[in-house]
Amino acid sequence: MHKIEDLIVWKKAIQLTKEVYLLSAKIPNDEKFGIISQIKRCSVSIPSNIAEGAGRNSNNEFKHFLGIANGSCYEL
Repeated sequence: MHKIEDLIVWKKAIQLTKEVYLLSAKIPNDEKFGIISQIKRCSVSIPSNIAEGAGRNSNNEFKHFLGIANGSCYEL
């Protein structure tokens, strides 16, 4: 198991999520419909998957969840 508070990648993912939420508030109303919701969900998914992987019992499981988080980065 890994302590998420010590993981630099998790800290950066949390900061990214905060910035996404701040920037999404500045997008014009006519652009806000589906895209804002999707952007917010995938940004939250990144630190969430890192945290879930950190709580798993093996490094292989951790790597698996890092891969999922990476996919959410590409989606974002």
